[in-house]
Amino acid sequence: MARPLEGIRVLDFSRVLAGPHCSRALADLGAEVIKIEPPEGDITRFTQPRRNSVASYYAQQNTGKANLSLDLSKPEAIAIVERLVATCDVVLENFRPGVMERLGLGVEHLRSLRPELVYVSINGYGASSPWSDRRAYAPVVGAEAGLTRSQGDARGGHYANDRHSHADVYTALEATVAVLAAINQRHNTGKGQHVEVTMAQTMLYVNEHAHDALWDDTVPDGVIRSFGTGDYLVLRLGDGSDVIVSGHPAEAGTFEYFMRAIDRTDLIERDEFADVAGRLANLSEIIEAIRTHAASVANPEAYEAILSRHRLAVGRLRTVSEFAATDWAIATGAVVEVSDRGGGTIRVPQSPWTFSESTTGVTGEPRYRGEDNRHVLAGLGYSAEEIDRLESDGVLSSRVPKDAR
Repeated sequence: MARPLEGIRVLDFSRVLAGPHCSRALADLGAEVIKIEPPEGDITRFTQPRRNSVASYYAQQNTGKANLSLDLSKPEAIAIVERLVATCDVVLENFRPGVMERLGLGVEHLRSLRPELVYVSINGYGASSPWSDRRAYAPVVGAEAGLTRSQGDARGGHYANDRHSHADVYTALEATVAVLAAINQRHNTGKGQHVEVTMAQTMLYVNEHAHDALWDDTVPDGVIRSFGTGDYLVLRLGDGSDVIVSGHPAEAGTFEYFMRAIDRTDLIERDEFADVAGRLANLSEIIEAIRTHAASVANPEAYEAILSRHRLAVGRLRTVSEFAATDWAIATGAVVEVSDRGGGTIRVPQSPWTFSESTTGVTGEPRYRGEDNRHVLAGLGYSAEEIDRLESDGVLSSRVPKDAR
């Protein structure tokens, strides 16, 4: 079946994570993505683990994209980009504000070459904001936007950076939405536009508890604010495994589900547990009863069987590898293998969409830097002799092992 974004061509100047995750989504949806990479390479190419000069980090975010390596400090490289833009629907970049303008590739210039162009800028705080010049990486934005503080507060004041780059991947997803919306509007108007997506605004937008943090009025005593998800219980079972149960144990309804599941309906009848305020005041006793019961249950399967009868969801604390080995992951193809460019494979997550009338998902292989120089430029009308000269002059560059040519 056809892929949803077939016929859409994306010129991707982005690097590391926020931009590349967006452009991988577009590629998985069927767009042709050409990644522009500098001679020094995307820094994720040099991470570990890696094999055959292919880093698994790079492969996860960039498989399925063609690769063109240009030295954008050279005027002839800019001329190549200008010719490419005339064939593209989307330009994606995640430089600091002003960088593309200094390169001569600013939005006004490129849209003057192709008014239908959707030009997407991902950055930290916004080009017109007071913080436009600040360096912005996911840990910094996570701290500024309240995520790091909130996580630490939930852990009794232990503040540490989250290992996962939430600000990058969330912003990538919001940028993907923006690309699709802008393309749809272009169908209606015939015009492209400039779209800016900031990491800082994204981290507020995706924070489901922001409303509570921004609430200045009083609230009644003895209530659970914004579902109290930070207090959901992680429990140790009889076999030593850990599970989490979705639901606050003092919440109306959830408290009763818990007590019936663990055969402690006597606690439901006690006056001090008659309302949320009373249960919060005596929460330690409730938690102890739940933990004692959990320790008596043999394993996660048995525990889920018990709690699910009482409308409580249970999830086992697994590693990613353990999750990838589950019957669910195998049946759904949640993890796929892509080439390691040496006869083996690298495992990466599959995209999450299932369309009834089209095909989606990762295709192709992770490309070496500059591997598609000749193919892309030949498609623009450059002769083999011209391409040879551009390579010898350092306008084009490549890092392609001999056995991969």
